Amino acid sequence: MQQAQLSTMTVQRGLKTLLPVDVTKTPDNQPAPLHNRWHPDVPPVVAVNPGESFRVECIDWTGGQIGNNDSANDVRDIDLTQVHYLSGPIAVNGAEPGDLLVVDILDIGTLPNAQWGFTGIFSRQNGGGFLTDFFPEAKKAIWDLNGIYASSRHVPGVRFAGMNHPGLMGTAPDQPLLNRWNKREMELINTDPKRVPPLGSPPEQHGALSGQARGGQAERIAREGARTVPGRENGGNVDIKNLSKGSRCYYPVYVKG
Repeated sequence: MQQAQLSTMTVQRGLKTLLPVDVTKTPDNQPAPLHNRWHPDVPPVVAVNPGESFRVECIDWTGGQIGNNDSANDVRDIDLTQVHYLSGPIAVNGAEPGDLLVVDILDIGTLPNAQWGFTGIFSRQNGGGFLTDFFPEAKKAIWDLNGIYASSRHVPGVRFAGMNHPGLMGTAPDQPLLNRWNKREMELINTDPKRVPPLGSPPEQHGALSGQARGGQAERIAREGARTVPGRENGGNVDIKNLSKGSRCYYPVYVKG
């Protein structure tokens, strides 16, 4: 097996910001195109060499749908077809299908003008949750971040040290792998199509963002692209808190670059 190595997610001084974002702008109006579907045809927006270190900026996973306020209506009304918004794709020069991509997270942190986050409970009518029978209504808490510490005006008296992690990183699937995903997930959904929360997130054209793809290519990505909600063979949405500063991740390469 060949091996391509890539160091990413660094915020060390002196390193270039490969993909900048502007949190005051919508996801479809960012300095570098974003995407929110897994598909082999999503065009890379930049290329790097193996071993190169750089900085990547990201918007929040909802694309700014959740506000720093005291109302949970935005959680209640969130459009879940949009999530998650990903910076990239980033092509790795020389990477070939069958390679193992090594990603080192050198550092990770918040953007200077976005030092807050949130926790929420989805409503039964939109998203649901594993405890939706006990907590059917949408709820939200805003957390202010101060270095490694988080505190919330909605949870008085609580302050804790958090472990920042990117939540979602992965490689593009090739077409056969994408087809297997869509087939097996629809088969699972069909076993209990009315379940809350749903057993899967099938392809959905509404809310799809296809990076810098245009025309028929963008339409195909929206029609076939896998939603980013579950983790899969390519990595994806793993939400591992220990996937933080100093971690090394290994990803299979399915698509050239």
